[in-house]
Amino acid sequence: MRLYNTLTKNVEEFNPRVEGVVKLYTCGPTVYNYAHVGNLRTYISEDILQKGLEFLNYEVIRVMNITDVGHMTSDADAGEDKMLKGARREGKTVYEIAEFYTDAFLSDMEKLNIKKPKIIEKASSHINTYIKMIEKMLEDNFAYISGGNVYFDVSKAKDYYKLSGKNPDDLLVAVRDTVEEDNLKRNPFDFGLWFTTSKFENQAMKWDSPWGVGYPGWHIECSGIACEFLGDYVDIHCGGVDNIFPHHTNEIAQSEAYLGHSWCNFWFHGAHLNDQTGKMSKSNGEFLKLSVLEEKGYSPLDYRFFCLNSHYRNTLVFSYDSLDIAKNSLNKLRKKIQSLSKDGLVDSLKYDKYVSSFAEAISNDLNTAQMITIVYDVLKDAEINDKTKFELIDKFDTVLSLNLTLIENQEKIDQELKEYIEKKILERQEAKNSKDFVKADFIRNELLEKNIKLNDTRDGTTYEVID
Repeated sequence: MRLYNTLTKNVEEFNPRVEGVVKLYTCGPTVYNYAHVGNLRTYISEDILQKGLEFLNYEVIRVMNITDVGHMTSDADAGEDKMLKGARREGKTVYEIAEFYTDAFLSDMEKLNIKKPKIIEKASSHINTYIKMIEKMLEDNFAYISGGNVYFDVSKAKDYYKLSGKNPDDLLVAVRDTVEEDNLKRNPFDFGLWFTTSKFENQAMKWDSPWGVGYPGWHIECSGIACEFLGDYVDIHCGGVDNIFPHHTNEIAQSEAYLGHSWCNFWFHGAHLNDQTGKMSKSNGEFLKLSVLEEKGYSPLDYRFFCLNSHYRNTLVFSYDSLDIAKNSLNKLRKKIQSLSKDGLVDSLKYDKYVSSFAEAISNDLNTAQMITIVYDVLKDAEINDKTKFELIDKFDTVLSLNLTLIENQEKIDQELKEYIEKKILERQEAKNSKDFVKADFIRNELLEKNIKLNDTRDGTTYEVID
């Protein structure tokens, strides 16, 4: 297995510390709102990583956190807690917000065929672990108390910028607007390990600690949960590229200070999903959720297929035109696969050859586009029978997870498509009755772009799906 390692900035061979077993940590969501499709792209990439490793016969122990406390609106520990902001927005308690959006996130994962990690832990459930780690960092002089809060002293960290490759001079206050000054810190790059009520009096989640009633910083949560469930070492740590600095940088600093040795040698980061205006965000309160795609007639797996056609390290630009292409291609691919005969014997030589090619695509830094190409190569190969083709694609789909060989799935897709078209036909008829012919024409053209042609007859409107 060869992967790009953010730590070394190279594609290199991956070897876990224990042969055949991979300890994998993936940063989970801050559950103050729905995940947008840009967030979900990262989890799709991590799912491919886990399933790819399993295809190569590794045992994967995957841990994910749920951040329900301590994540500020600025990743550099400034502003208010995102959870408190979400509770205020919806007039609910932070506990209600956390439960609702955790369930929503897990539902999105299921719809996208993302394998649920073996261990999912709420940040708020491990306060004693964070306190123990912070106490040791204070004892070893890696941290200090100021104004009732506990901060990590980055000047004590070994090679603090090795993951991000950033230049500290470019991060000084007044050089960049994104850096906010905290006068309680010894220097602006130090980060919070524990905040007390002396600074955030409105914080809803609070716990007793040796430093006063308060709550942990965001960064210590991932280190604590990883150490508690994976031990002193992590083989691969995952997240989006926006986590590299400061979150993952701070995780390395505090984990290695606490443990006294190097912690994680492999860092895996997925690139952004942009829309036409730039990086997707939740900051304006309006963002593209998975449910929005579903309302527009797309399956979550259409979006998964769209993502898999691009490499996880490449920035991907979202558009409905591109999603339409993915949807149509996936439907055609499924129909070809599901038309294959299931009779006969598997050609073991051909089977092994293609499985080996698929494993090579996985090992080539998770080349998902090549994996999909191999599916098409199998279908076009005139030298192998249908049974072998079907079994091969069924094997590949343990990684791709596109329901390629699930016969029942096609009936579900056909029914969903039928309901969507009928809904649009009804909307168009209502527009015509209201003499809103511009809207009626728009709906007709919208469907035509999705290869659905409407035919107006005396008995009403019919439709046909065209290639």
